[in-house]
Amino acid sequence: MLKNMTITVEEEVARWARRKAADENTSVSKLVGQMLRDQMVRSGDYSRAYEAWKSVTSIPGVKAAKRLTREEAHERRS
Repeated sequence: MLKNMTITVEEEVARWARRKAADENTSVSKLVGQMLRDQMVRSGDYSRAYEAWKSVTSIPGVKAAKRLTREEAHERRS
């Protein structure tokens, strides 16, 4: 279901939005709606990914300080 909203923007922003909507062959209303939806999706993805990252625990026995040097890694491949 779509809902109507009233927004207030500066004149320069309104001119830009009208030109952008015309370039994309759409209305200002649809343009703003899509921009808001895109922002909502990006914000949600980022928040979920950040929360997931915070919940990752370290792997027992694996220490970043003990990683192989470049030479050691290449030597193991041979």
